[in-house]
Amino acid sequence: MKRTAFFDTKPYDRIWFDKLEKDFEITYFKDKLNSDTAVLCKDFDAVIAFVNDNIDYDTVQKLIEYNIKAIAMRCSGYNNIDFRAIGNKIPVLRVPVYSPYAVAEHAMALFLCLNRKINKAYNRTREFNFSINGLQGFDLNGKTAGIIGTGQIGRIFIKICKGFGMNVIAYDPFPIKNPDFEYTDLDTLYRKSDIISLHCPLTSDSRHILNSDSFSKMKDSVYIINTSRGGLIESESLLDALKSGKIAGAGLDVYEEESELFFEDYSSRIIDDDILSLLVSLPNVIITSHQAFLTDEALKNIAEITIGNLNDFFAGRPLKNQINIS
Repeated sequence: MKRTAFFDTKPYDRIWFDKLEKDFEITYFKDKLNSDTAVLCKDFDAVIAFVNDNIDYDTVQKLIEYNIKAIAMRCSGYNNIDFRAIGNKIPVLRVPVYSPYAVAEHAMALFLCLNRKINKAYNRTREFNFSINGLQGFDLNGKTAGIIGTGQIGRIFIKICKGFGMNVIAYDPFPIKNPDFEYTDLDTLYRKSDIISLHCPLTSDSRHILNSDSFSKMKDSVYIINTSRGGLIESESLLDALKSGKIAGAGLDVYEEESELFFEDYSSRIIDDDILSLLVSLPNVIITSHQAFLTDEALKNIAEITIGNLNDFFAGRPLKNQINIS
């Protein structure tokens, strides 16, 4: 039976992995995988890692030293991995799709909450304040949603927007064939959109795709939604645009410097991140801590695909979910 080290374990992770593990002996560690904790991998055959583990050069060298045979990412993203260090020494597997509905629905939930001030209304009524002054939003029908990234999540978000009667325009460097929506260039998307939602991977080309220059091209009082990767937005520029009123509101499930913060409880500490602290304090910003994926269906799919990836690897079968970086 193959031994697998599971890093950055949370209680919800174990629900389905405990049910589905049959051919593996999984040892769960609360620690994130990094160069300091990689020593825990000694005597294991594989590791199961997550988006906020730091699989940098030093970590990779230790995994190679400990003869780790496979890295199974229980997520779709992999920008936290040094593939130059890995080369072809250790195959890296991932979960390309787990529940695109979960993320797309969470993106719309963030926008609806921002637009209709649901969070503010909740806080008021908890104190028996039933005034509705200042809680006005706007109808979504007839407004324009600009979608950056038209993979599965982006296309489901487009369907949700259309269900509200919104006009949709989209940008993707790799457009799909025969879309039922309009593709356009980024400058046009910035200029026309009432809401801009990010659904693209973080690459060298997409990093800080929203920055001071792009914000300046947008409509006044546009809404920004990001459920993809924090590095897609230049955080300081977003803060400036929010403070100036250029951006009406932002719904963020991810943050550029989240790796040491999200998924953990820091409620009794002072956070040493001035930009995040200011974003959290703004009345027109809602931040959730990378929870867009967190549905029962998604957790089950993540466990099934991750275990299936490892089963395929150890059985010598083709690896359909291997990440190949040339």
